[in-house]
Amino acid sequence: MTSSSASAAGSGSPEPSRPSRPLRPLTARGRHESHRVSSPLELFFDLCFVVAIAQAGAELVHAVAEGHAGQGILNYAMAFFAIWWAWMNFSWFASAYDNDDVLYRVVTLVQIAGVLVLAAGVSRAFTDRDFFLVWLGYVIMRVAMAAQWLRAARGAEGSERRTASRYAAGVLLCQIGWLGLVLLPERARPWVFLVMVLAELSVPVYAERTQPTSWHPHHIAERYGLFTIIVLGETVSAATVAVKSASDEHFALAELLPIAAGGLLIVFSAWWIYFVVPIHGYLRSSRESFLWGYGHYLIFASAAAIGAGLEVAVEHAVGKSRLSALEASAAVTLPTALYLITVWALHARHFKVGIAQQLVLPTSALLVICCTFLGDWAVLAAGLVSALAVATGVILTARVSAGPGRDRTARQAA
Repeated sequence: MTSSSASAAGSGSPEPSRPSRPLRPLTARGRHESHRVSSPLELFFDLCFVVAIAQAGAELVHAVAEGHAGQGILNYAMAFFAIWWAWMNFSWFASAYDNDDVLYRVVTLVQIAGVLVLAAGVSRAFTDRDFFLVWLGYVIMRVAMAAQWLRAARGAEGSERRTASRYAAGVLLCQIGWLGLVLLPERARPWVFLVMVLAELSVPVYAERTQPTSWHPHHIAERYGLFTIIVLGETVSAATVAVKSASDEHFALAELLPIAAGGLLIVFSAWWIYFVVPIHGYLRSSRESFLWGYGHYLIFASAAAIGAGLEVAVEHAVGKSRLSALEASAAVTLPTALYLITVWALHARHFKVGIAQQLVLPTSALLVICCTFLGDWAVLAAGLVSALAVATGVILTARVSAGPGRDRTARQAA
């Protein structure tokens, strides 16, 4: 089995902190710059997003456990899109224009403040359908992002300047549309969300139509990989807190151990599957990269939802939830299956050799869904299926590498 890797192991330590430079024009960095890795500011930026992800996950747990799964999933999708889209836009911008001077740092810190405001409003969005703080936090992040693009446009010429100006204009115009979440009736908000998601996704496509930005493939792959690790780490944290809370209240560990063991196997397998093969060599053009980058919404959201599902499973096991065993199991198995099939569809399949390797992840996703019907053993069974997928992939890859086509396989995996 093969998949993506952001080459977290191969990139070495984070980019050394550079001395703060005096204010100067914001110019594009080289697309093929050597030793391009994440900066300390980018790592700090990612870390602050964990707060918002944790809030969204916690509210999803409460909504599902109380029997409001449909509304909870919708609210989670909306909140997670705001988190993911702001993170993604910053990451691609920083890959092209990070010069690490004083103004760049200050504007980035403003964006971090915005995500903290958004995180503070997640609970009200779920319980009271009040999206004002979520909207305000998102606007802070996005207006700061537009300011970065305007600065880039000021220091550029020709088609590069046109690209940066289009980004700034598109970002600012979208913020007007998002007002619908605050001003329009509740029944209209899902439609506002759908329309605005399409509008937001269209901005990069329109802006880079004539002149792509000089994002760095290795840097982008690493950024996505690091964020995947952060999301999986939040999943481990959420599951650990749930098990600890239940054990502190003297519930039988026999009820919790299958969930804890299955959850760990799922998370370990999710990490392994994502980081098998470096993906930066695949990111050659904007067309390929847009699909890859946009599709990570499902990877990140499903990975975070696994943690929420494990909390729901724990609450059901100790009798704190009104959900049936089938519903509690589905809270874990469905996001796990979505993660497996999305990782395969986005990039794992590009490194597969032969039909057997291609079928490993889709088949595993189907088997994980079937585990939903195993009641209290569903999570453990899903974990075992995920681990078996990893083992099968390793064996198949070893066989192909040892066969006549080993040279070709080695080149593909390089």
